[in-house]
Amino acid sequence: MKKLAVITTHPIQYNAPLFELLAKRGKLDVKVFYTWGSDVLESKYDPGFQREVAWDIPLLEGYDYTFVNNVAKQRGSHHFFGIDNPTLCSEISAWDADAVLVFGWSFKSHLKAIRFFYKKKKLLFRGDSTFVAAQPWFKSLIRQQFLKFVYRHVDICLYVGTNNRNYYKRCRVVDTKLLFAPHAVDNDRFYDCDGNYQLKADKWKAELGIEPEAVTLLFAGKLTKDKNAQLLIDTLPLLSGTHFPVHLIIVGNGEFETSLKSMAAGNTHIHFVPFQNQAMMPVVYRLGDIFVMPTLTSDTWGLAINEAMASGRAVVVSNRCGAAVDLVKEGKNGFVFNSTDPVDFRNKILILCQDKNLCLNMGAISGEMIKKWSLLQVAEAIENAVNIG
Repeated sequence: MKKLAVITTHPIQYNAPLFELLAKRGKLDVKVFYTWGSDVLESKYDPGFQREVAWDIPLLEGYDYTFVNNVAKQRGSHHFFGIDNPTLCSEISAWDADAVLVFGWSFKSHLKAIRFFYKKKKLLFRGDSTFVAAQPWFKSLIRQQFLKFVYRHVDICLYVGTNNRNYYKRCRVVDTKLLFAPHAVDNDRFYDCDGNYQLKADKWKAELGIEPEAVTLLFAGKLTKDKNAQLLIDTLPLLSGTHFPVHLIIVGNGEFETSLKSMAAGNTHIHFVPFQNQAMMPVVYRLGDIFVMPTLTSDTWGLAINEAMASGRAVVVSNRCGAAVDLVKEGKNGFVFNSTDPVDFRNKILILCQDKNLCLNMGAISGEMIKKWSLLQVAEAIENAVNIG
């Protein structure tokens, strides 16, 4: 059995189930090398949510891992020098890995590992970068030249979707070095086989004073200006003429929270719910008939869209979400709108708000569509990349 060393900064709810699945399938001997250091397990302040965050689901069960000593003075994944592990390459070499999978290059140790293992081990790379966000041409050109240098060292780039593939192509990565490994979440965690999640959501909505016949829009995320929840608040009064009452639920905290609450003051159809941890998210998504991700400038993917679809929701997302081109089929499971065009958003959201059955039908299509974007596909792609050739 070939040995795969995985380099990533810290345990997250999206990757841990993948590592557990790889270990369970037994086609690779997998060990994860976490580069942030063991102190990452402590609850820490999240500047986006403006609060201490510690995930409430297991992130270190079912697979082998180690925390590599991080000597950075200011540890963290928010800057290049925050991940500095002098022993990382020697630890992986001592473990005698056949292949190395690196998550993200923009950290001192990760970039060093890519260069160190070049032509010594099969080198896989996974990231979700795109060129969706507009940049001045000279910055874009400089970035592309540097990225060409980085990816020249990599044997296989595991691309997560269309925009990510286009990004690699612009960085001159040839087709033979590209392998599809879809951006996916643990879909099973969001399925509602016995209807219990929906019952809890219905009870929660009743406590918020939302009528059973109402159509509910849901925003869930960090309350920052770029996440653009203000668009929903501005649009809601324009939807008052629909057959069904329309409510908006905003779930989360952040620096723009006070401004949003001020904008919504006096509107009894707008409800604010504080940050909810991972165990509650399958219920949270069912608070809405329509999940909305109105990102203003750029979101490389938007895994909340996967989660909402696995929860059987219709989705309306801006064209600045990297996932939009792959996961949203116009008029089938939702709509994509121009992030800078509030009229486009209003017109598309109005279609759903006028027909609750349409919301349900689109939600059911979402649930079927997202089955094709699974952790099993990701695991198989990784196994094939390591074992073939």
